[in-house]
Amino acid sequence: MTKALDEVGIGGIGASRKRVEDSRFIRGQGRYTDDIVLPGMLHMEILRSPMAHARIKSIDASKAWEIPGVRLVLTGEMAATRNLAWMPTLSYDTQAVLATDKVRFQGQEVACVVADDPYIAKDACDAIDVEYEPLPVVVNPEQALAEDAPVIRDDKAGQDGNVVYHWEVGDKAGTDRAFANADRISKLRLHYPRSHPSPIECCASVADYDRATQKLTVYMTTQAPHIVRAAVAMIAELPEHMIRIVSPDIGGGFGNKVPVYPGYVCSILCSILLERPVKWIEDKTGNLISTGFARDMYLDSELALREDGKILGVRIHADADHGAFFADAQPSKFKIGLLHSAFACYDIPAAHLTARGVYTNKAPGGVAYRCSFRVTEAMFFQERMVHQAAKDLGIDPAEFRRRNFVRADQFPYRTPFGFLVDSGQPEKCLDVGLEAIGYENFLKQKEEARKRGRLLGIGISTMTEPLGAGNSREYDILGIKMFDSAELRVHLTGKALLRVGTKSQGQGHETTWAQIVSHELGIPAEDVTVEEGDTDTAPFGMGTYASRSTPVGGAAISMVSRKIRAKARKLAAHLLEVSEEDVEWELGRFYVRGVPDRGVTIQECAMAAYSNMPDGMEPGLENHAYYDPPNLTWPFAVYIATVEVDPESGVWDVLNLVAVDDCGVRINPMIVEGQIMGGLTEAYAMSNMQFITFDEEGNCVGSNYMDYLLPTAWETPGFELHSEVVTPSPHHPIGAKGIGECAAVGGPAAFVNAVMDALDGTGVRNIDMPLLPDRVWQALRTGQDVSGVPPVRTDD
Repeated sequence: MTKALDEVGIGGIGASRKRVEDSRFIRGQGRYTDDIVLPGMLHMEILRSPMAHARIKSIDASKAWEIPGVRLVLTGEMAATRNLAWMPTLSYDTQAVLATDKVRFQGQEVACVVADDPYIAKDACDAIDVEYEPLPVVVNPEQALAEDAPVIRDDKAGQDGNVVYHWEVGDKAGTDRAFANADRISKLRLHYPRSHPSPIECCASVADYDRATQKLTVYMTTQAPHIVRAAVAMIAELPEHMIRIVSPDIGGGFGNKVPVYPGYVCSILCSILLERPVKWIEDKTGNLISTGFARDMYLDSELALREDGKILGVRIHADADHGAFFADAQPSKFKIGLLHSAFACYDIPAAHLTARGVYTNKAPGGVAYRCSFRVTEAMFFQERMVHQAAKDLGIDPAEFRRRNFVRADQFPYRTPFGFLVDSGQPEKCLDVGLEAIGYENFLKQKEEARKRGRLLGIGISTMTEPLGAGNSREYDILGIKMFDSAELRVHLTGKALLRVGTKSQGQGHETTWAQIVSHELGIPAEDVTVEEGDTDTAPFGMGTYASRSTPVGGAAISMVSRKIRAKARKLAAHLLEVSEEDVEWELGRFYVRGVPDRGVTIQECAMAAYSNMPDGMEPGLENHAYYDPPNLTWPFAVYIATVEVDPESGVWDVLNLVAVDDCGVRINPMIVEGQIMGGLTEAYAMSNMQFITFDEEGNCVGSNYMDYLLPTAWETPGFELHSEVVTPSPHHPIGAKGIGECAAVGGPAAFVNAVMDALDGTGVRNIDMPLLPDRVWQALRTGQDVSGVPPVRTDD
């Protein structure tokens, strides 16, 4: 008879445990970077360029220096004396900290001021006189690649154009043969526009250099404290053990707080020069106009098809607009991120992808906005292509997908681009989604509505996303392998302290990480305290982005817990006076094989580790683990949206959205549902309203929340979530795959496909996101595709 604890009852895996961190957040007691106040602290503001491309002829800061309370005016020339006018990026490029020769995008940092308070610093920035000589502006790849295009990165030796890289993957010869044998070729040209993560909290830092100890402490909004510490060590030429990065509570990240921004570097340099703490708090416009954007990718795609609906091959070319500096935060080996993860859920014999990166006069882009390294673009392009191919063949889009899915018995499946997909049940997920949406019935409603002049549409998006980058064979950032780590200490009272290399920005780590420990050891989750974000105490880790938390960080927690359990088993054998081979485990206790009543709890073992350990055993019950994932994890999802389009105005409304997510084992179902709803909200926003672009002079259009619209509860549609399908990852310690980005990655195509389905028969093949009412209206009136490629006109 078992005496195992009830795992859900103690808050283990499967428990919808309320987030423990919310106790302080909802009371306004969170501790954010702006809450840090240090003795003698000064305040920094940044002067940004109003122009997108211009030579700097002169900078006159004399009036700024005359303002009472100003302590320092820092320019690029001054930073250059410390070799800090430029800094390395996470993609092996260089980026200006403060402009010296010229500015390359609107909002670029030109100078900064440190003063007694932020208002004085801001006034002093306004007093700096910068003389600019305007230069031609480039805002899209076509302009950048033109023969007469200005060279944006003329600071780089040997850079005679605006191409950053060429990259390709796949089987070109095999793909060419597939297209030669095709009955039909379906083509589509798409643009995934720039979008911005828009966290509630902007970027911020408080740098404190102590001359007496020569130690630098920086409180900052970063999703990857250890990576920032490594970067600061290289830039500031300080040993890592003399640098402490503290990432307190973060008000949202979504990838925006992975890069190292010039504001961080400037605050550090100013603190070193002044030997006083320096705080920098970015404003909303500064965040929207200059920090890491996402997407901005152009696609030319082709599918080789048989008449029976079988996809024979895929040919893709992508142009990525990286802005003025190649500053993507992504694995070093993959210049275009994981764009080649496209079509991983489809059984396709041959594929070939070419990619080209270009410089333009925009803020550096490509940041993984709730996306695992360009996978959002991959899945959007994939599902738009699949939708259009089905239409071209006259095959129902659901049936077309079914004919091409990788079958459940084919896993693990090697894609034509080389990925190994671990597991999945695509057809089952699709079946659940179609039944939930009432697919056949809606198709009938759509035809009946069309007879009455109403435009209804249904859109499907089926995707599998690679998460958990990554195994050290292939994945690194700046040469650092992308493993993760955890340290666990079980005190003699049975309470536990867990320290991890991840960093939460709202994912609920303080809640779910304790649940993993509870699952492995039977210690109630409420008895486990989680710490992260301080490089002086947390073990080295790569941070949290690209849905790495559970696939890598969560696995490290599981592995260190098992190390603890292995030692506890030896202690149990000692306490029970039997050999270790005769000790059995059930949740929360060890017992003698065949004598279940004779046992000891994990708490009793913890006490023994400090008071009654066997001879030769080291005291204590603590350990650490580094987890190098053997493979990526591959959650699968089906999103189906139904919409109605108003033919008179182009306005479209969501009627229903069904989500079926197979993310493997769910640690906390309630948090998983919250992540899906948040992702679907962002997907809806990207497809419907989030519009940030540029005019022909490089002005950022959408640099405020009057123009760049974020959905509120009023605009956001309702979502119907389904969790019936669970396919554990075969190589993850607890079978979890990750969920944080799936809905934001797969959701946009469902909404766009639904609108395009409503426009079926008009001759329109594509409308670029966001599908603003005027774009939909234009498509309806002209029967032609509508492009969203910048530049846009602002004089209408």
